[in-house]
Amino acid sequence: MAENSATTELRQLQAFDIEDSRDDVNSQSPYKCYDDDGRPKRTGTVWTASSHIITAVIGSGVLSLAWAIAQLGWIAGPTVMLLFSVVTFFTSSLLADCYRVGDPDTGKRNYSYPDAVRSILGGVNVKLIGIIQYLNLFGITIGYTIAAAISMMSIKRSNCFHSSRGKNPCHMSTTPFIIIFGATQCFLSQIPDFDQIWWLSIVAAFMSATYSLIGLVLGIVKVAETGEFKGSLTGVSIGTVTQAQKIWRTCQALGDIAFAYTFSVVLIEIQDTIKSPPSEAKTMKKATLISTIITTTFYMLCGLMGYAAFGDMAPGNLLTGFGFDNTYWLIDIANAAVVIHLVGAYQVFSQPIFAFIEKKASQRCPRIKKEFRIRIPGFSPYNLSLFRLVWRTVFVMITTVISMLLPFFNDIVGVMGAFGFWPLNVYFPVKMYISQKNIAKWSGKWICLQLLSLTCLLLSVVAVTGSVAGVLLDLKKYKPFKSDY
Repeated sequence: MAENSATTELRQLQAFDIEDSRDDVNSQSPYKCYDDDGRPKRTGTVWTASSHIITAVIGSGVLSLAWAIAQLGWIAGPTVMLLFSVVTFFTSSLLADCYRVGDPDTGKRNYSYPDAVRSILGGVNVKLIGIIQYLNLFGITIGYTIAAAISMMSIKRSNCFHSSRGKNPCHMSTTPFIIIFGATQCFLSQIPDFDQIWWLSIVAAFMSATYSLIGLVLGIVKVAETGEFKGSLTGVSIGTVTQAQKIWRTCQALGDIAFAYTFSVVLIEIQDTIKSPPSEAKTMKKATLISTIITTTFYMLCGLMGYAAFGDMAPGNLLTGFGFDNTYWLIDIANAAVVIHLVGAYQVFSQPIFAFIEKKASQRCPRIKKEFRIRIPGFSPYNLSLFRLVWRTVFVMITTVISMLLPFFNDIVGVMGAFGFWPLNVYFPVKMYISQKNIAKWSGKWICLQLLSLTCLLLSVVAVTGSVAGVLLDLKKYKPFKSDY
């Protein structure tokens, strides 16, 4: 998931006061410069929306796809990936119809996913979507911490190996690198609105494209060198792993693939950038189709070429499988791109949690909003909030400690993918669509939609179970704070 970069752009685009904007329409600018809700006229097209979605989707999740394909094999692997893409496109189309309440052309707009849930479903659903979203964001920050640490360690190992001319195996632990990443985030988390820096999304998009393309190219080169496509029709064979491990890994692979497609949280925000007419829903459905085809093609290439290159031995993080040969400098560039990308991505995903807690805390105790103005020579004065300093530092410390205790990138990706896919990608879009379109209970359409939701729920439960089992199996042989690689 690279939701980080697209979300950054969208928050910038939506940083307007809704209540005051209608007065501005009459007093400051011609009406034609504003949309029906009083906000500046939207200019997005099917192509800008497609680019936002692609930027949101392609991220560190692509690195685990070769491993996922390896567990499923040449038949089930591509089939499952196609099924996830079809389901994601279908439910995203349902969600597009929920951007406006009532009339698809003139109804009240929803500016975000939670807004849509609040206006269409209301009640306990609003709290439920909030809990799921914040837990999902929390888990993603842990996954990003682990991924960044693995990439930093890989660079260090590569340089160590080559400086010793292959004599030193350079075994290392991820723990020091997790601490370095955590310390960096402690500093960055004190920068107000860091996630809204205008150039952050550009850097993130460039970095995610860099490491993804390098991984793909290296996979193609490795296949060309060996002259064979490794792997089998059924994936990792029993013998290489135990029967129990085969079952759990197969389930976990579903979670890894689901993680790559969990991007519905930003779809309504992207839709809110689209101009009309035609209706935003029509444009968004076209953009979703285009972006789903492009991302699925890219995922297929990365996952299948990675599996073809490594076969049953495909690593959980594709970049760690290419070793320390003469292309080590290129792998170092890819790993550096991962680190740079995830430094910003961590902040983008943690800022909503920061904002939520700080808002609730200030409502209960307004005095904690007090800030101290600190003058820094050569820079603008910095407003220091003691509550922000303590709370955000504690949050980063918690994610850092958990990452040190559970440094299993693949397992965490599987858990978060499985946890977020059904409720965010399927359940709420289906439920909102049924309510929005007043679909009769027990009608044919209602039954089909409920069967889809139930099927995806079962898949998510299976994937969560497999991913948790993977964590438990790894914990049996893992010694905290010891050498991992």
